[in-house]
Amino acid sequence: MYQNHSTLAFSDGPPTFMSTAPTLDVLALAAHPDDVELCAGGTVCLLAQQGYDVGIVDFTRGQLGSRGTPALRMEEAERASEIIGLTARENLGMMDGDIRNTKGNRRRVIEVVRRYRPHIVLVNAPQSRHPDHSDAADLATDALYYSGLTKIETAGPDGTPQEPWRPHHVLHYMQAVSFEPTMVVDVTPVWDRRIEALRAFKSQFHNPDYEADEDEPETFVSNPEFFEWVKSKARTYGYKVGATYGEPFLYRQGPFGVTDLPAALSKEKEFR
Repeated sequence: MYQNHSTLAFSDGPPTFMSTAPTLDVLALAAHPDDVELCAGGTVCLLAQQGYDVGIVDFTRGQLGSRGTPALRMEEAERASEIIGLTARENLGMMDGDIRNTKGNRRRVIEVVRRYRPHIVLVNAPQSRHPDHSDAADLATDALYYSGLTKIETAGPDGTPQEPWRPHHVLHYMQAVSFEPTMVVDVTPVWDRRIEALRAFKSQFHNPDYEADEDEPETFVSNPEFFEWVKSKARTYGYKVGATYGEPFLYRQGPFGVTDLPAALSKEKEFR
């Protein structure tokens, strides 16, 4: 179950969550609530099911979204977190449409990374149709590097000085613009849960139970056919690795080392 280490509040100021920060195995960073659920939802569901501690940090509340409200997006993110089984989730409260790679924003990400000390970090795609996604990727990857520098001093919520920390592996999840993936995660066992978590964002994605206001237009992702695209994409990349559904990732600044080759290649490839 989702362990809520946080207190939720709505404002245009500081982060919406203050977490007691358990150490995480995997941390996913995202420009908007629902980015992770849309692009790496199966992967985080699978990791949580396997017993890993997984968290998500959203940079904005999606304030510029054509549908729904920031407050509703937070409620939807909470529901999705419960479905996935996240250990923690935070929102940094940055301005949607203005995710700048500034010293102040980098510091906010650094403080989060040093609190959670993740082994693996998932970040937005390096290129996407939405400028916020690539901007968030630039901010995240720069902050992840600077987080390992000893001369950048930060403190946790209680004022305790933080130790430097840099994750061991960073991967980009794929969004609307395709890339040649380094790896594909077989998410077949958790596909239904992954879709349920995505549908938790009922204001953003097609949901017959959501009554849109008159000023809320149909969008690229709220179209009823969008779920068919999500499924087709997962089938396409799953097929490449002999799975029904797969999620593609780009390993940042590879190669990566292997100490147990058979374990690393344990997934059999049906089509050779």
